[in-house]
Amino acid sequence: MIAPARRAAYEVVRRVFEEDAYADRALASAVAGLDERERALAQFLAYGTVQRARTIDFGIERLGRRPVRKLDPPVRTSLRLGGFQLAFSGEPAHAVVDDAVELVRAARRERAVPFTNAVMRRLAQGFRGLVASLPDGPVKESYPDWIAETWTRDFGADVALALMRAQNEPPPLEVRAAAPVGEPTDVPGAYVVDRVDPARMRPMSRASQLAALVVDSRDGERVLDACAAPGGKTLMLRGEVTAVEVHPGRAAAMAARMPANVRVVTADVRELAESGFDRALVDAPCSGLGVLARRPDLRWRARPLPELQLELLRAAAERVVPGGTIVYSVCTLNADENERVVDASGLDVDPLDADWPRYAHPTRPEFLLTRPDRDRTSGFFVARLRAPKAGV
Repeated sequence: MIAPARRAAYEVVRRVFEEDAYADRALASAVAGLDERERALAQFLAYGTVQRARTIDFGIERLGRRPVRKLDPPVRTSLRLGGFQLAFSGEPAHAVVDDAVELVRAARRERAVPFTNAVMRRLAQGFRGLVASLPDGPVKESYPDWIAETWTRDFGADVALALMRAQNEPPPLEVRAAAPVGEPTDVPGAYVVDRVDPARMRPMSRASQLAALVVDSRDGERVLDACAAPGGKTLMLRGEVTAVEVHPGRAAAMAARMPANVRVVTADVRELAESGFDRALVDAPCSGLGVLARRPDLRWRARPLPELQLELLRAAAERVVPGGTIVYSVCTLNADENERVVDASGLDVDPLDADWPRYAHPTRPEFLLTRPDRDRTSGFFVARLRAPKAGV
C-alpha cells in the first residue's frame, strides 16, 4: 500500500521531468484532497527529488549501471524518488525500496519490477556513502555546471559552494505585514514567521521587499511598474501607479486584487504609449539564480536574459521624466544580468550603499546584492538609476 503523499510526490516528479511542468503547479494538482500533513510530506519528497536530481541520477547510473536517460519514465521516476529518500531522508530503507517497486508495478511495468528492486537495493546499501564521498561541487550539490561556473567566476569558489549549499536548504518563511508579526527583520515591514496567515500577511522575501522600498515612491507621483506580475512589489508602491504586464492572464489576476491607486495595463512596456513618469521599477525577468531554494525545478530550466533586460531597462528610462528615478532589480546572482546590464544602459547611478550598507555589492558598492548564504533571504540585485536630464 503506497501512502497518498508518496503517490502525489511521484506524480509531481514525473510531470516535471517528463512533461516539463512547473513543480509548484504540479504539486497543487497532485495534493488536492490530501490533509495538511500529507501535503507537507508530498512537497518535501517531490521538491527534494527535483532539486537533487543530478546527484540522484549520478547514483542511479553508478550503482544501477544503466544510463538514466534510457530508463522507462515510470522506472526513472520511481528510482529518483526512492534515491532521494535513501540519501536525504531518514526513512527506513526497506519501506523506500518497497514503495519504489510498487510504484513501478502500479504503472503497469511488471517486467521492470526486478530491475527496480535490484537497483533500489544497491542504492540502499551504497548511495548515502557515495554521496558523502563526492568532491564538493555541482554533482554533489546537484546544479548544472554553468551555474556553478557563473558563481565561481563572480564570487570565487568558496562563495559559489556556499551558495549551492544554501539554496539546497528550505528558505526562511518571510512575509510582508502592516502590523508586527513573528520576528522582525532590518527591512521595514518584513518579518520571519512560522506560518502564513493570509488575513494579516503575504509571503514575500525581504530581499524582494527591499527592491520595492528602494523605489521610494511618494503620494502624488506617477510611477511605472514595468514588469509588474505577480504584483507583490506593486502593492508597496505609492502614488499613481501604472502596472504593466505583458501576459493577459497574469494582468487580469493582478487587477482583481490591486488597490485604487494602481491601474493595470496589459502591454509590453517596450510598446507602451505613455511617458512622463516620475519613477519606474523594472523588476525584470531573469535566470532566477537567487530564488532556487524556493523553486526546485528552476535550476534545470533557468537561462540568462541580459538582452531582454537591457531592452526593458531602456524602455522604462525613455518613459521617465528627465532626471527621474529608475530602479532595476532582478532575483538572480549573475553579473551578466546584474551590473553588466546597468553598465550597458549608460544611465547614471544613484548609489545605495549609504542607505543599505549591509547589502552593498561586494565589488560594486553603489549597488545592492543580497545573498542566500550570507543573508538568509533570496538573492537580489538592486540598482537605482537616473534618467538623463533635459539637454544632456
